[in-house]
Amino acid sequence: MKQYSKIIFVCESGTCRAPMAEAIMKEYTVKYPLQIESRGLVVLFPEPLNQKAEAILISNGINMTEKMSSQLKEEDLSPENLILTMEAAHKEKILKDYEQAAYANIEVLTELVGDELEILNPYGGTLQSYGLCYETLNKTVQKLIHLINETEL
Repeated sequence: MKQYSKIIFVCESGTCRAPMAEAIMKEYTVKYPLQIESRGLVVLFPEPLNQKAEAILISNGINMTEKMSSQLKEEDLSPENLILTMEAAHKEKILKDYEQAAYANIEVLTELVGDELEILNPYGGTLQSYGLCYETLNKTVQKLIHLINETEL
């Protein structure tokens, strides 16, 4: 895997899956300096983390109370960054809506690490469904960390 300067996780609103993935990844050690951020595809104004997602993160010892959603921007789509979407539909939307997408490294997170299923959106579900999303993201991010750390520098 190529060495990137930044990984940006992307989901629909930027208030649940992407910031959860960002928070989880920041808990692990990467063998080279790497910024980790998250964005949404439809962010009309900054919003705090989804309350259930925040509760699940807190129950796992991760505090993201200050996190606010932010819109994916053209400048995020630079060749030095890796854009990781939660669903294939998100990747397609970026490729369709952003001019810089042709030059960007955009992958579906689960496809990149070799998983078959996408990260399901728990929005509107029970606290248990958010917990399941966290567990899935945690396993997927662990695979991503392994891929990154196996890269020869």
